[in-house]
Amino acid sequence: MRGRKVYLSLGSNLGDRLGSLSRAVALLRGSLRQLRVSSVYETAPLYLTDQPRFLNVVVAGRTGLSARALLVAAQAIERQLGRRRELGVPKGPRPIDVDILLYGSRLISEPDLTVPHPGLKERRFVLEPLLELEPRLRDPAGGGALARVLEGLPAQGVDRVGPWEYTLSLPGWT
Repeated sequence: MRGRKVYLSLGSNLGDRLGSLSRAVALLRGSLRQLRVSSVYETAPLYLTDQPRFLNVVVAGRTGLSARALLVAAQAIERQLGRRRELGVPKGPRPIDVDILLYGSRLISEPDLTVPHPGLKERRFVLEPLLELEPRLRDPAGGGALARVLEGLPAQGVDRVGPWEYTLSLPGWT
């Protein structure tokens, strides 16, 4: 299966943050092939700031799933790992968050699915790991280099912890 190239953002700020990311990556292997994971980034919350810091990664892979089916799979992973959207505060603390950033070069605008992700170009915690995986990536909506967008963003409290495999071996990263 060749499939469409996709990028997803994963974040966690409740409980065993690194464990939640690791389990989500393992579960994504059921939907993605040729899966690659960025370094782990510890980040300050961006919108609702009175909550714990996040650990974030971006995953890249290929899928034969439609964008809708990939969204369903991502939301199933969130539920399996304890996220309850109906109980949570939007942008509030969560054990796991899985967002579709890019689905090939497709532009999708549906009530519950927008690709590229609407926050993509304002979030350093997404762009840094995304561009670590694909430095020359361009915005499918306007064609501009995403690296240029990143250059224009403030620091936003984003700190690289280390490569995925290395960070998994560190004690105490919860």
